[in-house]
Amino acid sequence: MGNSALKSHLETSQKTGVFQLTGKGLQEFPEDLQRLTSNLRTVDLSENRIQVLPSSIGNFQQLRSLTLNSNRLTGLPSDIGKLKKLETLILNGNQIQQLPPSLGQLKALRTLSLSGNQFSEFPVGLGTLRHLDLLDLSRNRIQSVPAEVSKLQVIEINLNQNQISVLSEEVSRCPRLKVLRLEENCLELTSIPQSILTESQVSLFSVEGNLFEVKRLRDLDGYEQYMERFTATKKKFA
Repeated sequence: MGNSALKSHLETSQKTGVFQLTGKGLQEFPEDLQRLTSNLRTVDLSENRIQVLPSSIGNFQQLRSLTLNSNRLTGLPSDIGKLKKLETLILNGNQIQQLPPSLGQLKALRTLSLSGNQFSEFPVGLGTLRHLDLLDLSRNRIQSVPAEVSKLQVIEINLNQNQISVLSEEVSRCPRLKVLRLEENCLELTSIPQSILTESQVSLFSVEGNLFEVKRLRDLDGYEQYMERFTATKKKFA
């Protein structure tokens, strides 16, 4: 990409607070963006070839949305925890295997989307994110959902298309969890904790494409209680 084109983008971003440069074959995070650390609220660098997010990302104190879908990231710098106003972090289609502990400092974060990465374990340490509404971990290699999941404040967890065969009953203790997506995993009917049906707030429990027929959920104790929540939610949004 020519310098004049980048300069034009930077000038526009100076006025709008939005920098979007997708599908341009960028191999690194544009250094020139450092001039706009006090302006930028939205950055979208999807469909490039960026392998490393520099530690200088922590300088963008006004940033509210950061999108880097379909790049080549293998991790995140610890300085990402300095983005105190960040509400949306979307990193689908990269090669990330784990998150830095500092991610738990993003107190304003509402959406964290990590679909299509290389997580083999459910990332823990996100319980401090009190405003997190959506956690998308679909299309990874996660094999189990651990007890630590109970600390999450999320409304929706998407774990579709993983390799999950173990589901901790602690998931039923998530105080705000309404939607739990577990389609196309490796769950047996006996792996479904009864507490999800009887004790949780979950009103949409999606388990198509596992190692049992979905209609067999009806055989489990507490299914009626789950269906009451499901129906009530459906009516609410009808």
